[in-house]
Parts: sequence; C-alpha cells; structure tokens
Amino acid sequence: MKNPDRNRPAKTDFPWWLVAIVAIGLLLAALIAASDLYSQVFNAVSKGVRITIFVTLTGFALASVLGLAIALMGLSGSVVLRQIARFYVEVIRGIPILVLLFYIAFVGAPGLVWLINAATAPLQSAGVMEEMLVRDLSLLWRAILALMIGYSAFISEVFRAGILSVDEGQVEAAEALGLSPWQRFRLIIFPQAIRTILPPLGNDFVAMVKDSSLVSVLGVADITQMGKVYAAGSFRFFETYSIVAYIYLILTIGLSLALRRLERRLRKAGER
Repeated sequence: MKNPDRNRPAKTDFPWWLVAIVAIGLLLAALIAASDLYSQVFNAVSKGVRITIFVTLTGFALASVLGLAIALMGLSGSVVLRQIARFYVEVIRGIPILVLLFYIAFVGAPGLVWLINAATAPLQSAGVMEEMLVRDLSLLWRAILALMIGYSAFISEVFRAGILSVDEGQVEAAEALGLSPWQRFRLIIFPQAIRTILPPLGNDFVAMVKDSSLVSVLGVADITQMGKVYAAGSFRFFETYSIVAYIYLILTIGLSLALRRLERRLRKAGER
C-alpha cells in the first residue's frame, strides 16, 4: 500500500531562528552606534576585516585549485598518482590546522626559500636576481600557504565525491563521441558534478572564514589580532571579544544564507 504522505512536499518551518539572529544583530548594531566605547572597539577591530577577507579568499582559491589537482590524481589510472594523493590527504587531514600553521610558518617557509634559492642559483650568480631571505616571505603569506595546504586535503575529497557521483553512462557516452579526457571532464563531468560539490564546498568556505582567525597567532593583523591588541591595551576584554564574535557572525551567517539560496537554485535547476 502506498504512503499518501510520500508525495507531499516537505514541511518547511518558519525561520524563527533567523528572526532571532537578525533581532539580536540589530540590537547590537544599535548598541554600537549609541555607545562611544563600543563604537571605539568596533572601529579598532573592524580594521582587520580586510585582512580576514583577503586571507580567506586567497587561501580558499588556492586550496580549491590544489584540492582539484589532488582529486584528479586520486582518480587517475596511475597507481603511483593515486597512492601519492591518498598519502597527501591522509597525512594533511591528520594534522590540526594550528599545528600545520606553525609548521609551515617556521619549518616549511625556510625550506621553501632554500628550494627557491637552489633553483635560481645560476640567476643569482649572473646578478639577474638576489638571494631570497626567509624574512622576504611574509607571515601573511605563510599563513595563507598553511590554510591552502590544510584545506586542500578536505576539498580534494569533496571534488572526488562529486566527480564520482556523475553517472558512468554519461562518461561512456562522451567516450563514444570521441571526446578527449580533458573535453569529457570540462564539458560532461564537471558541469554535472558541480551541483553536488558546491554545498559542501560552501561549508568549507564558511569554515575557513572562522579558521582564518588562527593566523592571529603569527601576528597577522586580522580581526582576531586587532581584538587581541585592543583588549591587551584597554583591558576591555568583554566588549572587545563581543565585537569580534559579532563581526565573525555577520560574515559566517551572511555567507551561510547566500550558500543556502544558491543550493536551492541549483536544486531547482536540476529538477527542470
């Protein structure tokens, strides 16, 4: 016997949680506008928003490119490439982001500088370029490299799962049409996989916004670092970290709502 409730549309609750968040956000905004103390704290902490956004966008873009490359290696026909990709993913996923941040900043960066100097030694001898020093690689870019490497392992799994979700018959049909592997990926596989990939990829992006606060341990002037500096000088810890949390919530909740809207559009487009 058929269940008559199966074909009914899923019941959607009214987003009272969003109403509550907006109300609290407006209340805090009014408090910031009315209070000289909170306005001063907000102006000081908000100077780090630009760095936070730059670190997040740059780190996530690089992590996505590297993650896609690792995913394609893991799906290749070469046993060696598959094993290298698996090794990379398992090792990087097993290291906490904070530990990876310190390792890249103080171990990986000097090693990278040494490799660059070794590769460009002939140019340095000819006077075309100068020897690179460790201090030439800023802490900002060390932090971005750490986030790129850390998140690329998780993003590669997202890409791998999305590519594997494409019906194998689609790939076989593309092969029958004589499309090259690159054409099959660009025209057939990736456009279909992106619908599966985008939601978890968006979640990783929101997570990177939060994890970008870890770069403050290197002294990078992001939101968290500006809050630490202000709180240390004024001893206004409650007010400062309330504003820090408020700014992060604005960024993450705004992104989450935008991603949900995009996910719904993709779902509707897929049903047509």
